[in-house]
Amino acid sequence: QVQLVESGGGLVQAGGSLRLSCAASGRTVENYIMGWFRQAPGKEREFVAHIRWTGTSTYANSVKGRFTISRDNAKNTVYLQMNSLKSEDTAFYYCYAGIGTQNYWGQGTQVTVSS
Repeated sequence: QVQLVESGGGLVQAGGSLRLSCAASGRTVENYIMGWFRQAPGKEREFVAHIRWTGTSTYANSVKGRFTISRDNAKNTVYLQMNSLKSEDTAFYYCYAGIGTQNYWGQGTQVTVSS
């Protein structure tokens, strides 16, 4: 089992930055793909970004150029640096880790961007 705990969410003005962290425990996730989804009120959960164990990353078009995902395998942690935040980035952000058919989710952290 893998437990994921997100942190770093909060309230920020449009144009500002936040850095989310997701710490994994229970087992090493070095070989897992790790990433972030988000869900805004009344909307479906949507993909934000993920990063493979090789360091290769993929982003949703809506965040490309503004968000950067990274990971520190020694700390079993994945990060999401969010810059130039917009009001439409307001959502609950969920971390996940997956390998094969195993998928794990964190409880999420709220990000609110005021305009």
